[in-house]
Amino acid sequence: MGVERVQYVNLGRSGLKVSRICLGCLSFGDARGWMVGYSEARKVFEKAWDLGINFFDTANVYSRGRSEEILGQLLEGRREDAVVATKVFGEMGPGPNQRGLSRKHIMWQARESLRRLNTDYIDLYQIHRWDYETPI
Repeated sequence: MGVERVQYVNLGRSGLKVSRICLGCLSFGDARGWMVGYSEARKVFEKAWDLGINFFDTANVYSRGRSEEILGQLLEGRREDAVVATKVFGEMGPGPNQRGLSRKHIMWQARESLRRLNTDYIDLYQIHRWDYETPI
């Protein structure tokens, strides 16, 4: 009996087709505790890719950016076939402007996420949580 591939659905009204299942990359980082390092993350990623999963979710704060770095490495040579979602909000340094949803922090972290993901675009950029200190 063969393994069934995933179904694809529209992402909102964007016309973008994503696998119904999204692989969350929260656990990609340094192998300790419940985190998995590159080699284990690769096994998980490759299985998901083989099943047709094309939608991957991470965030700047997952392992202080290491999750994005690992995902970027795993997507090398297949970025055009993947849909990458990442998020912004969390603390990325000790300074008062190195967290939250200020324009400064969002622009800085968008550039940093692009660098860590080794890509020139992010398909879905999301706020990770509400920022009570920054007006809409």
